[in-house]
Amino acid sequence: MTSSPQETTSQLRDVPSSKVNEDRIEPADSLPDLHPEGEFQNERFLDRELSWLHFNARVLELAEDTNLPLLERVNFLSIFASNLDEFFMVRVAGLKRRIAAGLAVPAANGMNPVDQLELLLSSAHSLQTRHANVFSESVAPDLAEQGIRITTWEDLSASERDVLSKWFVAQVFPVLTPLAVDPAHPFPYISGLSLNLAVVVRNPLTGKQLFARLKVPDTIARLISIDGTRAAHSSHRTARFIPLEALIAVHLELLFPGMEIVEHHFFRVTRNEDLEVEEDDAENLLQALEKELLRRRFGPPVRLEVADDINPEIMDLLTRELGVDEDEVFKLPAPLDLRGLGVIASLDRAELHYPKHVGHTSSHLNESETAKAANVFAAVRRRDILLHHPYDSFSTSVQAFLEQAAADPKVMAIKQTLYRTSGDSPIVDALIDAAEAGKQVLALVEIKARFDEQANISWARKLEQAGVHVVYGIVGLKTHSKLSLVVRREGDKLRRYCHIGTGNYHPRTARYYEDFGLLTCDDTVGEDVSKLFNQLSGYAPRSTYSRLLVAPRSVRTGLLAHIEKEIANAKSGIEAKVVIKVNSIVDEAIIDALYRASQAGVKVEVIVRGICALRPGVPGLSDNIEVRSILGRFLEHSRVFLFANGGEPLVYIGSADMMHRNLDRRVEALVSLRNPEDVEDMIKQLNLYMADTTASWHLNSDGEWTRHSQDEEGNPLTDIQFWLIDDHARRRNSGRNS
Repeated sequence: MTSSPQETTSQLRDVPSSKVNEDRIEPADSLPDLHPEGEFQNERFLDRELSWLHFNARVLELAEDTNLPLLERVNFLSIFASNLDEFFMVRVAGLKRRIAAGLAVPAANGMNPVDQLELLLSSAHSLQTRHANVFSESVAPDLAEQGIRITTWEDLSASERDVLSKWFVAQVFPVLTPLAVDPAHPFPYISGLSLNLAVVVRNPLTGKQLFARLKVPDTIARLISIDGTRAAHSSHRTARFIPLEALIAVHLELLFPGMEIVEHHFFRVTRNEDLEVEEDDAENLLQALEKELLRRRFGPPVRLEVADDINPEIMDLLTRELGVDEDEVFKLPAPLDLRGLGVIASLDRAELHYPKHVGHTSSHLNESETAKAANVFAAVRRRDILLHHPYDSFSTSVQAFLEQAAADPKVMAIKQTLYRTSGDSPIVDALIDAAEAGKQVLALVEIKARFDEQANISWARKLEQAGVHVVYGIVGLKTHSKLSLVVRREGDKLRRYCHIGTGNYHPRTARYYEDFGLLTCDDTVGEDVSKLFNQLSGYAPRSTYSRLLVAPRSVRTGLLAHIEKEIANAKSGIEAKVVIKVNSIVDEAIIDALYRASQAGVKVEVIVRGICALRPGVPGLSDNIEVRSILGRFLEHSRVFLFANGGEPLVYIGSADMMHRNLDRRVEALVSLRNPEDVEDMIKQLNLYMADTTASWHLNSDGEWTRHSQDEEGNPLTDIQFWLIDDHARRRNSGRNS
């Protein structure tokens, strides 16, 4: 029986505050009407879903770029495939679910939901076909020239076949489970993202043909090295692989003894894998989420990928039994599921990769070349430290900050948010060490982080067992803010040290995610962060902040107020400018405010990695708005907001993208930078991101992205990420020589 909201609230009050808090951060007061009037009313926004597909098309352009190192192109092919899987599992699945339930409403650009779904499927078909062709017609031949091949059984020597057959019998055959389909065996459940063989066999006695499904195990490497593990993990120049599904296919007679193998075909299913945890289940969020993770496996299909040589009768059987429509069927050349190319992308062939990059200790932390590690607390007392990863090392800054805090007898308490982290996280280890040393340790683990739910549940339990106070945040809101707070006794007072970042506390992804982070012991920031943690773990819904903007209460309204100030300055003849760097920009109120700013003469620059619903360069609406996108070896992940502010530039960094979920349904935090040197550096970097001399994609008013990688003479434009690598090296060398 479902509880009423009142009953749920009453039950929640009986739950220890260290577990769940129903006192949400209240949203801001109603927003002013910022919609432009007149002719632009129904055409102000680009479609967010189509914009996401355009983003993945930019990833594919990198795979097509023959100027990039070959194995990096392979990696971009793998990333594209993984991205598209998630798009279908979440975005397409969600749209289909809303249409089926009668809950779908027109998109912000006015498009009918059914028409929108049709357009997305058509666009995805074109992209996925292009993706397959890039591999087969360009990347695979280039790999072959380098001695790297995905080969067939027929191309192997007799001795190689013998070795692989013995390996198959010993390592693969015991794991396989053929599932027959007949009157006694219903069509089996096909798990999402699994690669499968549809097998047709014939009984030689009766002549009757039968159908069976065979799942390719995902616990075994997808590409099997023919030349041994040495070729796959060393600089050996020959590396040949055979797909696991091809190896299974040539040994089908072992799985169906006494039957004749008539034909086999490869197929793959994508299912709705988004999670829905009912609010009434919030009293036991952990158990509710675990139940939902089990249900995720049985979501309805949203895409069927089949090899392009499939027998039409077999395809009809699959579409009928799986319940997919014709436009949800993707016919592609084998091999399917090019995520598996990650094995090839990781080959140790230095000449086929980007030059190796290792982040170095920030010049503000690097006290001496001989010191094993800087004293982070002493360095932060001298000045705020703005970190830029992966150019600045995460391990010698943020990780060192928490490890030193765990070991420091003067540290009294540590509070930490964890949205995503790695399987061997030194951050988690530091929190456990601190708790075992008797310090007060609080960890806010967001167990609803999409596709990391199971891992985060494991972290939560591991931390609890070590004595860490684990909380799951505020019911109805994901906690996405990136915060660390360390309370340290110094003399007769307590000092608070904080880290506020734009990226997750994930040491592995910090090597290739571009993010900013601020280390500070500023009293105002410390008080703000303390209030926010108290709000997340206790009851403090009316907290106010000085240097922080906190969603869902004040990020949108705070940014809108700054945009309004730029508009007023522009109207008063004062130079006005807004620069926003985010992963996505969709929020209509923010976009409309930027349109109004453009109309007032404010120069608006937007740097966006992924989705952009804003239309730049529309006469009379957005003449003064330019949009750029940067993609490259590092994933541009930071969120930065710059306002000219009448000659005293104001810069915020933080966790929030300009999306409804971030601004309305998540706890996000932005912090303003106060060190003039940091503000100046940020302005310089943002100017470089937007410069016409920097390689980037430009968005036009129709939603089309154009890549600009060369000047008019054909010379390559500046790669901002390589420039930043060199710039950080110059700074380190300058610091040593000064």
